[in-house]
Amino acid sequence: MSPVGAGSGQLAGQVAIVTGASRGIGRAVALALAQEGAQVAINYREQAKAAHEVAAAIREMGSDAISIRADVRREADCRELVETAVARWGKVDILVNNAGTALHRLLIDTTPSEWETVMAVHLGGAFHCTRAALPYMIRAGRGRIINMSSVWGQVGAANEVAYSTAKAGLIGFTRALAKEVARAGITVNAVAPGVIETDMLGELSEEERAQLAESLPLGRLGRPQDAAAAVVFLASPAAAYVTGQVICPNGGMAM
Repeated sequence: MSPVGAGSGQLAGQVAIVTGASRGIGRAVALALAQEGAQVAINYREQAKAAHEVAAAIREMGSDAISIRADVRREADCRELVETAVARWGKVDILVNNAGTALHRLLIDTTPSEWETVMAVHLGGAFHCTRAALPYMIRAGRGRIINMSSVWGQVGAANEVAYSTAKAGLIGFTRALAKEVARAGITVNAVAPGVIETDMLGELSEEERAQLAESLPLGRLGRPQDAAAAVVFLASPAAAYVTGQVICPNGGMAM
């Protein structure tokens, strides 16, 4: 067991849990938090090899990391995820609710099962993980909860009604919970990225991706690191007076 405080940086000595951290934005977030000195629990559901690789990369940086399998749709899994991190490091300072699933489907073609799965992963996962982590944060008198929403949760996207609804729900969850736990020294914020280069863009052709990039004021698609930088800020001492907010790394996309 590595001692809390290994490494250096503005998050040195802090413990972070990042859900859905084996790839994409979650992976970038885990690495960015570790770069600032945090010890990181890498949550995954299916991508064990990728999750182990993220943890290994973090240990090479000088921080400690473990990969933990948990299906965030299940309360017991989320409780075990948090308790495993606490058993290793004694606390949890930062929770990043990033786990998600995409669904590109007309609403009329969306089945009740597909709808329920999207809600269970995005909203149920944030609920279960936050509920499991809150007692430790309340006891410590501090904590940072960061929920990964999306620009589509703000403006909506055709063929992605379920996804847009879930991401909008995370914004409501963020704003309400921020008021509920502020006096306990816990901040709650959301990050709503724009179009980010991840596996979720896999259905788009190169031409469609180029058109998307051209439509943005900054002229390029976002990188996972762009979203991760917003998470690091919200977890950092610089964001101590920021709560109930939505940070939007979206390249200037019109809202």
